[in-house]
Amino acid sequence: MCGTAFSTIKRTLGDAVRARSWYGEFRKLVLMCTVHNIKQAIKH
Repeated sequence: MCGTAFSTIKRTLGDAVRARSWYGEFRKLVLMCTVHNIKQAIKH
């Protein structure tokens, strides 16, 4: 299930995290997951 979610996120929002710091990478991943969850909530 987790692999499916990550695959969907990478396919729809991009597959590279271009941040240079750990905090920047974490913030980008949280944002990507949040957008994915919002899209799923709207779909249902």
